[in-house]
Amino acid sequence: MLTRLTRPVCVVMACVAYLLVARDLPAQTAGRAVPPEPLHQLSRSTEALVQRVSRSVVQVLTTGYGTVEDGGGYETGLIGRQHSIGSGVIVDADGYIVTNAHVVAGAERVQVVVPTVTADESPVRSVVSAAGQIVDARIVGVSVEVDLAVLKIDMARLPSVPIANYDALRQGELVFAFGSPGGLRNSVSMGVVSAVARQPDPDNPTIYIQTDAAINPGNSGGPLVNVDGELVGINTFILTQSGGSEGLGFAIPSAVVSVAYEKIRKIGHLHRGQIGAELQTVTPNMAAGLGLARNWGVIVSDLQPAGPAAGAGMHVRDIIASAGDKPIDSLPMLLFELYTHSAGDVIKIGVLRGKQELALYVPVVEPKGAESLADLVDANKGLVEKLGIVGVEIDSKVAGLLPEVRIASGVIVAARAEVWRGINVPLTPGDIIHAINDSVVWSLADLRGALDALKPGSSVALQVERDGRLMFVAFQLE
Repeated sequence: MLTRLTRPVCVVMACVAYLLVARDLPAQTAGRAVPPEPLHQLSRSTEALVQRVSRSVVQVLTTGYGTVEDGGGYETGLIGRQHSIGSGVIVDADGYIVTNAHVVAGAERVQVVVPTVTADESPVRSVVSAAGQIVDARIVGVSVEVDLAVLKIDMARLPSVPIANYDALRQGELVFAFGSPGGLRNSVSMGVVSAVARQPDPDNPTIYIQTDAAINPGNSGGPLVNVDGELVGINTFILTQSGGSEGLGFAIPSAVVSVAYEKIRKIGHLHRGQIGAELQTVTPNMAAGLGLARNWGVIVSDLQPAGPAAGAGMHVRDIIASAGDKPIDSLPMLLFELYTHSAGDVIKIGVLRGKQELALYVPVVEPKGAESLADLVDANKGLVEKLGIVGVEIDSKVAGLLPEVRIASGVIVAARAEVWRGINVPLTPGDIIHAINDSVVWSLADLRGALDALKPGSSVALQVERDGRLMFVAFQLE
C-alpha cells in the first residue's frame, strides 16, 4: 500500500521541481548569447555559397551531328543528328560563358538555359527559378587541345563567377561541383581537392585538378569552385567503370581556363606557341642511362631542323631549367608558359647542358597545321543525302592538310550519315569522289546537282580515290 501511494507523489513532486527549474532558466541565460552550432554555421555558409554561384551556372543544349555509338558505347562509324546536354559558367557579366569543347563539338545550334532569380537578393534566401530562360548562344571559339570553348549570349549585367588564383589551391581544400548531371539542371555536389595537379600521362602536358566531388555525365563544362565562390576549374571527365561517379573527377585548372578564355575571346582560338623542340619528362631510368645531372625535369628529345630552338643554340639532351625567368620542373609548367606567348614573342629559356648553365633566347612561332580536316567538317552543309555521307570540298586550304592525292579536286567523304535510309553505297571515310558518271566533281554543289539530275533506278558510277588508288564505285540510285 505504501509503495502504491508513494510513487504518484514522487512523480508529482518531480514534475513540480522540473517546472520551477525550467521557469528560472530564461532568467539565467537571458544575458548570455548562445553561439550557433558549428554544423549550422557550415550549412548556412554552404547554402549561401550555392545560391550565389548557381546564378552563374547555365545548362548548355546542343543540336547537331556526331558519331553514333552502339549499345555498348562503341563508335559505329556513322554520323547522326544528336541532342546533348552539358553545363557552362558565366565568367563575364556581358554574357561570355566558358564550357568544354566536347560539349559543343559538332553543334549546329547552341542554346543555354540561364537561371532567373527572385527579387529577394539575400544571400541565403534568394531562390534560383526552376524554369530558367532559354536563349541562343554563338560559339566565339574553341580549343580542342585544352577542351575549352567560349560562348556568347546577348544578355548583359549577368552574375558571373571570378576565376581563382590556381597557385593558391591546396590538396584537401573544400570544393563544389556545379552543373547538370544526367540533365538535372542546377545540381551541386561537395568534396575535396584530391590532387592539385594530376598528370595522367607523363609525356602529355595536360594536367587536371582531381576531386572526389561527385561529377557525372552532364557536369562537363560546369564550374568547380572553392569556398570563396571562385572558379578553380572546369569539370571535364571522370574515371569510372560503372558509368557514374566513383570519386575520380577531373577539372581543367583555372590557370589554363584564364589564359584560354582571354585568347579565345580575343582571336577565336588558342594555339600553344611552338619553339621547334620535342620535349619529354625526365625519369630516373632515363637520367641514369644518359648520365644526366638531374633525374627529374624536362629534356629536349628532338629538334626541328632549322627551327627556332635549334637556331637559338638548343641541343638534344639539354634539360630545361627555366622559361621566362620562371623555374621549370615539369612538362606542364613549361608548356603552360608557352601558352602565354604568341607568335613573334621571344622567350628566354635556361638550359642545363652537363654542368653548364646557358640562357637561350628562342623565338616563338605559330604551330603548323593548327587546323585539321576535322575542324572544317560542317555536318549540315556537307550532308549529301542521296549517298548517305558528309563531305568536304577540296580547296586550297583543305589541299594543304592532305597527303599527296592523285587528283587535287573533288569531295572528301568525311563520315557516313545515319540520317540516310537509302541503299548502302560502299563509300568509306577518307574516300575522295572525283567524278560521277561523265561529270567531273569540283564541289558539293556539283555532286548534289548530278545526283538530282538522275532518275530513281538510274545507274551510277563514282570515280573514287582510295588510299592513293583510283577506282569506280557503282550502284543503282533509289
